[in-house]
Amino acid sequence: MVFYYTSNAVSPPVTLFMGVDKYENEELIKWGWPEDVWFHVDKLSSAHVYIRLKPGQSIDDIPSSVLDDAAQLVKHNSIEGNKINDVDIVYTMWSNLKKTDGMEVGQVAFHNDKEVRKMRVAKRINEIVNRLKKTVKSAQPDLRAEREERDKKERATKKRLLQEQKERDKEELRRKQEEAELRSYSTLMKTENMKSNHDEDGNDSDDFIFLAYLVHRKAYVWSR
Repeated sequence: MVFYYTSNAVSPPVTLFMGVDKYENEELIKWGWPEDVWFHVDKLSSAHVYIRLKPGQSIDDIPSSVLDDAAQLVKHNSIEGNKINDVDIVYTMWSNLKKTDGMEVGQVAFHNDKEVRKMRVAKRINEIVNRLKKTVKSAQPDLRAEREERDKKERATKKRLLQEQKERDKEELRRKQEEAELRSYSTLMKTENMKSNHDEDGNDSDDFIFLAYLVHRKAYVWSR
């Protein structure tokens, strides 16, 4: 089971969520999203709280008031951390979480310690905790299915963007070819490249040049 809280500290509101126990935390670790930010009490047992960023957002875009809500929620759901003041809350992107063989259920490490942020919580602020408690809802989501659907949409978006880029490249190539063709024809029509109205063989030079252009144009069209 997953608990969902709504942080009304900002507008529009932000959803925070956490697992009911260490086994649910394990599932959240396994099927997290690249957009998820993970929170935990540093060096103490606590709940795993997450914030899911919107596309294009980074961890630096989280408002300080939402960080405070997440920190207070984590502290409140730590048996040891909830009893003491001056605890550190660590948070990082889900992609920085590392799970290795031999780790206990719900236990994680980090790929890069430098990507882990830390904030100090001096004491529990009951006003924040009580506000969040009033919004809590529980659900039993299929975390794997949600992640697979998210990845499916991402692949479709990337495919569409790639196709659009190919179409733009194709159009740009066509435009450049037409410009090159016009420059070539303009050069051909310059006065210094012409002899007279009739060449030595008695052919009309202008007609000959225009005919050559039509042949060239036809060849270009058929080559497309």
